[in-house]
Amino acid sequence: MSVKSDKVFEKFTEVCIIPVVVLNDAKDALPLGKALMEGGLPAAEVTFRTAAAEESIRIMAQNFPDMLVGAGTVLTVEQAGRAVAAGAKFVVAPGLDEEVVQYCLDNDIPVCPGTQTASEMMKALKMGLTKVKFFPAENAGGLKMIKAIGAALTALKFMPTGGINASNVREYLASDKIFCCGGSWMVKGDLIKAGEFDKITQLVKEAAGIVKEVRG
Repeated sequence: MSVKSDKVFEKFTEVCIIPVVVLNDAKDALPLGKALMEGGLPAAEVTFRTAAAEESIRIMAQNFPDMLVGAGTVLTVEQAGRAVAAGAKFVVAPGLDEEVVQYCLDNDIPVCPGTQTASEMMKALKMGLTKVKFFPAENAGGLKMIKAIGAALTALKFMPTGGINASNVREYLASDKIFCCGGSWMVKGDLIKAGEFDKITQLVKEAAGIVKEVRG
């Protein structure tokens, strides 16, 4: 891992909960970014599932330079390149695509691929990664699974994503195998669509409060 990647992942560890954001309209990027900053979680994993993702990343990156803005659900090298050109500081993928990971490593782009099995995790380690996404976390065995595999693969730290919410995130954050969690409960699509950014700010504040409570 490069110095650049180390610094970005240090920021992940500081924020502890990375909001996973789906934006269908780039006009929502600015008020959402403001809500995340004001709420105390200065980060966003903007999923590349929508046509608005690229422009949304650009808007957030330009308007909130201190925010950790990255791209999620990156499936191809082409998407990774577009995301970084738009201002993404990191790339997250749902699975471990060796071509995407190698592209990111070759271009000094912090990358966190999705893993679920010991074989995928070992492949990530072989490629030089020490931090991976565990996805979909709750469906794949949750914290028990992470602890079981993590006991053997001691060099790895995990970002569980999928099924993480306000009621179970404390348990995850309390484990030393977890460097951060990904979650969307504070940035739900219906709240974004309705323009309820005050409500989002409040939910983000509550999530940031959980981080402070568990990690200090």
